[in-house]
Amino acid sequence: MKSIALIPARYEATRFPGKLMQLLGDKTIIRHTYENTVATLLFDEVIVVTDSPIIFNEIVENGGYALMSRGQHESGSERIAEAAADIDADVIVNVQGDEPFVKKQPLQDLLAVFGSDYQHHVQVASLMHEIHDEDLIINPNTVKVAIDNYSNALMFSRSVIPFRRDKTAKVTYYKHIGIYAYRKNALMNFTQWKSSPLEASEKLEQLRYLENGVKIKMVLTNESPVSIDTPEDLRRAKKLIGSI
Repeated sequence: MKSIALIPARYEATRFPGKLMQLLGDKTIIRHTYENTVATLLFDEVIVVTDSPIIFNEIVENGGYALMSRGQHESGSERIAEAAADIDADVIVNVQGDEPFVKKQPLQDLLAVFGSDYQHHVQVASLMHEIHDEDLIINPNTVKVAIDNYSNALMFSRSVIPFRRDKTAKVTYYKHIGIYAYRKNALMNFTQWKSSPLEASEKLEQLRYLENGVKIKMVLTNESPVSIDTPEDLRRAKKLIGSI
């Protein structure tokens, strides 16, 4: 099974423009993400896909592999699909550019879903982490996922799902970790569908798959990586590596 990791990297992030070029220790965020993904030794190729000459040069000048994409894409999936169209691969893993602490085990668990799926029932898979912190559960920046008995996603939302009307009911809440794996044809199909109503409302691209009848297999992990979405996240990340 040939697996490729593609890292979408947009320079003008809405909440934190230029965040991928911010220093975390002695390296930029995007370089941490790229090098840590390469270091897992799980992939035949690891490629940063970017609309920014600045990010492109940051990767290439430090010995990495990057591709330039056209500027206008609605989502990271659409950006990497542009690159994936000309790449020979069975499974493509979308590693978010703002995940500088990406680790081997969750990615290995994600790939294992496809390695054991000889009938190709699984088209898309992603990661989730159990959460208990009430602040995270109610925080709209924490994307929650509800699953069925077979660990397929029922719904993703920034709202609290499930809503616990019965306060005595035992409920498990899961945080969605935005790393995806797709069979190549599933990723290509994504680009042919229009943005769906739920996707537009929640601003969550994965809902386009659910609204088009494609199941997303969720893989439970104990890892909850620090994503860099805001300057506050960057400060937290710097404390983790002791750079401030």
